[in-house]
Amino acid sequence: MFIEERHKHILDLLERDGKILVKDLSTQFEVSESMIRKDLQVLEKNNLLQRTYGGAINIKRTIVNGESFFKRVEKNTDLKEIIAKKSYELIKEGDTIFLDASSISYLLAKLIAQNNKNITLITNMVEISSMISLDSQIHVIFIGGDYNPLVGGNIGSHSIEQIKLYRCNKAFIGCSGIDLRDGSISTSESEDAGTKKAIMKISKELFLITQNERFNLDGIFNFSNITDFHSIITETAPNNTVMTLLEQYDINLI
Repeated sequence: MFIEERHKHILDLLERDGKILVKDLSTQFEVSESMIRKDLQVLEKNNLLQRTYGGAINIKRTIVNGESFFKRVEKNTDLKEIIAKKSYELIKEGDTIFLDASSISYLLAKLIAQNNKNITLITNMVEISSMISLDSQIHVIFIGGDYNPLVGGNIGSHSIEQIKLYRCNKAFIGCSGIDLRDGSISTSESEDAGTKKAIMKISKELFLITQNERFNLDGIFNFSNITDFHSIITETAPNNTVMTLLEQYDINLI
């Protein structure tokens, strides 16, 4: 096994188990413990793990939302458009859907507006108002409240009270991170977390729309668990380690 292959396998084990031991790796790879320690030194230098006495632990980057909504929309647009198209295909004529404030939802809303689909669209994302033409057959319901420019939508107690007045058959929810060790799903704003919870309570079907990278990130505020969702929609199949972890939750991956 080449060094690069060993490093990748070490990181896969960390993603799966959260921690590793030098002695176990030495036995598994049939190399000396000193060689394993050198491997861990290299990986730590690249900020891929944190060494501990006798081994190492996984480190996941925590997302602190410091970018404006539209800056996020412009990042990884090609990947987000793939997710938006997959989500659009799940929306049928006559549906009542909720689009949570997220950069992927914004791109999904553009697809809906361009195709003038006969649906009812509920959203707390005020930015999509400019997409709706005067002759559109889309019935749009905007949720009011306190506008947060980082989230890109209205969130907080006023928004939550309005959300409670409605029901929908499909909701598309974004997130900042997914922790597959316990299935928790998080966002980076506390009031956004509460708003997402309210949206989830009024919908029959829940779809988590997220890029693969979110499996390696964490937000600050948990708002749900992976088992609450009917499906996860992402741009492509994650790596084998993530797929193995997902299998324990028995969730549909689109």
